[in-house]
Amino acid sequence: MPIKVGMVSLGCSKNLVDSERMLFKLKHNGYKLVTDPAAADVAVVNTCGFIQSAKEEAIDTILELGKLKEEGSISKIIVTGCLTERYREEAADLFPEADAVIGIGNNKDIVDILNRVVHNERVVEFAPKLDAELTGERIISTLPFFSYLKVAEGCSNCCTYCAIPKIRGKFRSIPIDDAVAEAQQLADNGVSELVVIAQDTSQYGVDLYGKPMLPELLRRLCRIDGLKWIRTLYCYPERITDELLDTIASEPKLVKYLEIPIQHSDAGILKRMHRWGSADELEALFSHIREKIPGVILRTTLITGFPGESQEQFNALAEFVQKVRFDRLGCFAYSPEDGTPAASFPDQVDQETAAHRADIIMEQQLLISSDNNAQLIGRDLTAVVEGFDRFGECWFGRTPMDAPDIDGKVFFSSDRPLSVGDYVRIRITDTLDYDLIGEVITDESSK
Repeated sequence: MPIKVGMVSLGCSKNLVDSERMLFKLKHNGYKLVTDPAAADVAVVNTCGFIQSAKEEAIDTILELGKLKEEGSISKIIVTGCLTERYREEAADLFPEADAVIGIGNNKDIVDILNRVVHNERVVEFAPKLDAELTGERIISTLPFFSYLKVAEGCSNCCTYCAIPKIRGKFRSIPIDDAVAEAQQLADNGVSELVVIAQDTSQYGVDLYGKPMLPELLRRLCRIDGLKWIRTLYCYPERITDELLDTIASEPKLVKYLEIPIQHSDAGILKRMHRWGSADELEALFSHIREKIPGVILRTTLITGFPGESQEQFNALAEFVQKVRFDRLGCFAYSPEDGTPAASFPDQVDQETAAHRADIIMEQQLLISSDNNAQLIGRDLTAVVEGFDRFGECWFGRTPMDAPDIDGKVFFSSDRPLSVGDYVRIRITDTLDYDLIGEVITDESSK
């Protein structure tokens, strides 16, 4: 009887791609994959270690699996990912319940490592982080019609609050032919929505080709039959070029959506973060983007309570958000992270203040989003079907304005049967906070 393996993938979509590559290797080598780790013989935890809340989630998950192991529900636990990579020296002792504690450079050897723990060897190994795979076949774990395309690993921006360069190493792009080939394979397997990701997608190709190659990559992806929506996440503001904007504006398959994390609007705070810009420069950038791409959906992320953030600087940030009126926005309270320069800055803001400021920004954004959504009532939008809500007795999905997992939904009725992955026309009839409500327009569905 084949050994059953369950994967718990924590953190971001980039981590999920790593998990999917490990799953392919395990299945290809005869292991049986199960969706419930509690029903597995071996549980693999691919951890996140980016911020404090992610670390706590990873630790809680490992402890829960440890209890299952004590009870005999599972027999072995393998822990990998950003948390173990970040705390190499302590990880083996931190997780005594784990039968293997490995770094991201060892994920490519997951089959060998699992074989060894099955034979009762405790494995503690940390290969160079630059050994982490940049390509490889995957088992898609998202809904079958969409997938992520990770086009680079690591980061070289060295923001003072961020541990990613320490965890993942320097930025390194996947060759463009390899990225296009992976996208082609995904399309051949039924993927119609592709989400292009990296730590800094806008830097794609600079290390290999001496110039940004994201526009060229996107143009080549648009030539792949079967792909309907192509979305780009994590573009840094200082690397938004007219070539990129013109490409998004002119290619029908590229959804008119850009995620541009700015983190703050105050020039002094941004300088301390080792980030680009000022309120005036950022406002000019977003105005320019909206001119170049009519109807574009702009998403950003912000950090409140960064060391030294005064009440005046926070007030200016709130005014900036109100003025720019982002379509999508996430705001997080700063948390000092081990080994980052900002953690040792002397003028730390207390956590309660940082969290309160984040709440204020999100309350502002709720009002902005509600107002934006109200303007959509009566309009017809395309949506992709994600499933059926039995509790609400309606279908749900997303429009091109919403990225998977991070943005809102549209809930809608239909007089005819639908399937996950259908693209349908929806007439918007109402709103619900960040979400939309509507009904399918007859005879405008397409696969």
